[in-house]
Amino acid sequence: MPNNSSIEKSNIQFPTSNIGRQTLVEKIAQRFAVGLKPEQVVLSGDYLSIRPVHIMTHDNTGAVMNKFKAIGASKMQNPKQPVFTLDHNVQDTSETNLKKYHGIEAFASDMGVDFYPAGRGIGHQIMCEEGYAFPGTMMVASDSHSNMYGGLGVLGTPIVRTDAAAIWATGRTWWQVPPISKVILTGKLNPGVTGKDVIIALCGAFNHDEVLNHAIEFFGDGLASLSIEQRLTIANMTTEWGALAGVFPIDDVTIDWIRKRIDTIRKRGLANVPSDADGGGEHPRLNERRLNELIENPLKADENALYRQELILDLSTVQPSVSGPGNVKTMMSALEADQKNIKIHKAYLVSCVNSRVEDLAEAASVVQGKTVANEVEFYIAAASNEVQQESESRGDWQTLLDAGAIALPPGCGPCIGLGIGLLKENEVGISATNRNFKGRMGDPTALAYLASPAVVAASAIAGKIATHLPTQQKTLKTEIKPFPQKEVAGVSVELIDGFPSQITGDLVFCFQDNLNTDGIFPGKYTYIDDFTPEQQASVVMENYDPKFIDLVKSGDILVGGYNFGTGSSREQAATALKYKGIQLVIAGSFSETYKRNALNNGFLLLDVPALIDALKIKYGSGELTIQTSMTVTIDIERSALNFDGCNYQIPPVGFAAQELILSGGLENWVKNQIKS
Repeated sequence: MPNNSSIEKSNIQFPTSNIGRQTLVEKIAQRFAVGLKPEQVVLSGDYLSIRPVHIMTHDNTGAVMNKFKAIGASKMQNPKQPVFTLDHNVQDTSETNLKKYHGIEAFASDMGVDFYPAGRGIGHQIMCEEGYAFPGTMMVASDSHSNMYGGLGVLGTPIVRTDAAAIWATGRTWWQVPPISKVILTGKLNPGVTGKDVIIALCGAFNHDEVLNHAIEFFGDGLASLSIEQRLTIANMTTEWGALAGVFPIDDVTIDWIRKRIDTIRKRGLANVPSDADGGGEHPRLNERRLNELIENPLKADENALYRQELILDLSTVQPSVSGPGNVKTMMSALEADQKNIKIHKAYLVSCVNSRVEDLAEAASVVQGKTVANEVEFYIAAASNEVQQESESRGDWQTLLDAGAIALPPGCGPCIGLGIGLLKENEVGISATNRNFKGRMGDPTALAYLASPAVVAASAIAGKIATHLPTQQKTLKTEIKPFPQKEVAGVSVELIDGFPSQITGDLVFCFQDNLNTDGIFPGKYTYIDDFTPEQQASVVMENYDPKFIDLVKSGDILVGGYNFGTGSSREQAATALKYKGIQLVIAGSFSETYKRNALNNGFLLLDVPALIDALKIKYGSGELTIQTSMTVTIDIERSALNFDGCNYQIPPVGFAAQELILSGGLENWVKNQIKS
């Protein structure tokens, strides 16, 4: 495919003073951005066209296949970029599901894509085991837990299915570099305390959206004592913390893990490797050549890199903890939970976050010589068949079975509410998974708590939430240091033909923070397949403010509060505003899923928190919708906005965003690329 599309041109011209001030996330994004000019320095806020090294899809591959075919694509731009892993509904052996799985496997074979069948393991674990997630690279997946790759120093971030189809067809999609926060881990964990306890502590201590839609980079002297397994756990659940990525540094721990994986694969042989690129017995991703390149070309954040804030956690004050029920922001120590005598019905040691060899060993050490309580069902599933084989060879797997654990095949299963062992009405479960949302693991009346494998195992034995490590209650030591954000003057944007240099319109203000997609586009209309654009426009904001429809007019610019578009991922919450004639939406911040759905449909969003703060002071919250009848002027070329005599800086609207908007969305852009 030709590489002369205007989306590959530079989007921003940065002053040379920014050189040497990049974070690790910005540096990795720079490596995988397409079409940057030699002097361009990628920074937080930039819209980029990216070519990730890999894109993983799982059971949702079938849905992506349909999108891929619908946009007129017939072949993969790079067959070695996608990876298919069947892992979610692996317990379902019905004719319908097997037919779906066979269809995905046949499609992979036709396209030359690496394929891992049901039973091989959870996709995220496979991506790490097989070297797709290689330090210093950028990877995406149509799954929210692609953050997990950050445990290996990979910039892993989620995308939606339309993006996945676009990457299959063109090798590329778009990404806006998010705000980047620094998390400093000091000290050392006490014996019996794990990476799961660390991320539960972070979610519970910083539980006011401090890192919502941020990328996180981990620092501190505490990192040296954290294994890759613990880092993968922490990075995985930065998703639940609200982040788009959680990236650990590439250090000696990382290098040692890669070296051990190379040795393991050398001993195992290449029988299970879908593609041997070299054809000479060398693994295509995990080999000495790549390891040496990694060692010789270290990638790390610059010392004076710019971050949004520092969050500090003293690891020595972390203790075994429990999260929930119903959310990850409510935390208590396992000792406190033990004292509350919370009876459980089910316990789970499954999922991509905590079912590796180290996790199974911790649980086995707790249940050794004991028996699961009569009233409790204790389910275990390894993260992959390789993990299960290693656990069996160590004796840990048999120890768990001897204690009364019920084995499930390697896969997601109960974590996503599929297969046997789900929570029934009014039951209570404790799980080493990453999510405990209402109804996720079974009946919506059930209660789900999260904890480490050791606490889950101890609870299964006790018949109630219990600690494996009776210790004195500790006070968690944390600190937050916000950094003043300086506006970068003189940022200019080059426009592609047809994109307006200025956008003007009357400002409509809706002050509400956390305005969810149900408020913007009512759920009752979501699955009416023949709902026209005109009908979408007629019900927009119906649940938020019935007066909205009569107060706004075509050409207006909507300004909302913070975390605009939170909630479910329905794309109509973006298209309905577009069809109503709203030119664009400005907010203090957006749900990242909402942002992707909007731009994928050619609808522009801008984060301008200073404007929102000023409008809240000026207009207050007396009316849900205020038609100001005052003009807002957006200067795209100069990345500036003027309203009511005041000037505000806006994120540069780069080429990736411009071309998607002019094309009418990502699917149209892909169609144009295929035609070209």
